[in-house]
Parts: sequence; structure tokens; C-alpha cells
Amino acid sequence: MTINCIAVDDEPLALGLICAFIEQTPFLNLVGRYSSAVEALSGLQEHKVDLIFLDIQMPNLNGIELARVLDSRGPNKPRIIFTTAYNQFALEGYKVDALDYLLKPFNYEEFLHASNKALAYAELLQKSNAQPAAEPAAPERVEDDYLFVKVEYQLVRIALNDILYMESLKDYVKIFLKNTEKAILTLSSLKALEEKLPAKRFMRVHRSYIVSLDKINSITRNALQIGKINITVGDQYKEEFGKFLSKWV
Repeated sequence: MTINCIAVDDEPLALGLICAFIEQTPFLNLVGRYSSAVEALSGLQEHKVDLIFLDIQMPNLNGIELARVLDSRGPNKPRIIFTTAYNQFALEGYKVDALDYLLKPFNYEEFLHASNKALAYAELLQKSNAQPAAEPAAPERVEDDYLFVKVEYQLVRIALNDILYMESLKDYVKIFLKNTEKAILTLSSLKALEEKLPAKRFMRVHRSYIVSLDKINSITRNALQIGKINITVGDQYKEEFGKFLSKWV
């Protein structure tokens, strides 16, 4: 697989180094180099670009602002690896869904590690977009037994059978797993995760909670228990939860 990429940096030495790293990486194909984000915007109209190595501190339009502009392109947007000398932008980089964040000065080993994340993402995307041969419509889609979520600057695979419940925290979701006390924190909405989960195994029972149905230990009229955690069933979810409960009562 080949990933078309561009480099954007207003420092000539830094831009030259990044381009040299790209050119010595077999799966990366350099299609453009730009000294400003404004120039890069024009270049993106001329080339198919999968990945951008992007500086943040630049005049007129900085890297974070460019990332927000590209975010409006939806799932077809190029992915971004930030290259910057300032670590205070790490959270902002995470919010604009960057693949990684390289802190200058970085060496080729660090560059390659970040690039491999881009390669893994591209391979995963290619696999998910692959369309099977046309077949008669099946009553239901066969569900995967795992879920990929964005954790910091990488995609993490989670087995559905390991999930106890999910809790929404504003722009983030905490995913609680069996056999571990440390939850996984992902930048996502609960609604986005709900759409990826099989409805027969998971249910949203509250504005802030999705639960794994087979992990429920006990149920009262207005709440349920998973392990030591009691979760209230929200008013707008009681009817659907009641349908589930009626199968067993």
C-alpha cells in the first residue's frame, strides 16, 4: 500500500528534514511540500492526499486551523500527523482527530513509528471499505466481535465480550472492561459508539450510559447493577428497557 502525503512547515530546515524522512519511507509517496497552510490548501485541490505532516505554529493560518477546515470534509479528509516544537497543542491535536503528534526535534525512528500508525489506519480503512460480491439480502448483518476506538493517537481494538458499560463525559466516552479497573478513554460521542454496537448485545439505558446486556447482575424498577456499579435507567429509555426485561419476567 502507498500513502500519498504532503509536508507543511514554514521552517525550511524542518520542511527539508520531514521531506527527506518521507522519501526514505517505502510506503510514503511525497506529492507536495509547502511552507504555509494557505499554500497547502491550494495543493490539496491538485493532488489526492491521504496524509499531511503538519506544523502548527505558522502565520496567517496555523496547523490547528487548517485541520479544522479539513474536518468539514468528513470521512474523506486527509489524516494529520502534527510536527511541532510546542507540546501545549497536544490536546487540540487530539480534538481534531490527528493520528499522531511529533514533538520537534524528532528522529527517523519516531517519524517511522508515527507513519506506521498512518499505514495501519489506511489498511484498516481499505478493509472496511472493501465491498463483498453481490449476494441476496440477508435478514441481519453478521456482527464483528470487536470494536476499534481512537485512544490518544492510535486505534485500539476492544473485544465486545470484554465491555461492561460505557459512560459519556462531554466530548469523551469511558469504556469499562472486565478484568481491569482502568477504563479506556476515547474522544467520541456515545451516539457514535451506539451505532457501531450490535443492538442485541448492548443497550443505551441513560443519556450517559450504554450497557452490555449480558453483564447485568441485577435489575430493580428504575436501575440495574453491573458488578458494583448501579446505573439508573433514564425516563426516555424505560420503554425500550422494559421490552428487554419483559422477556425474562
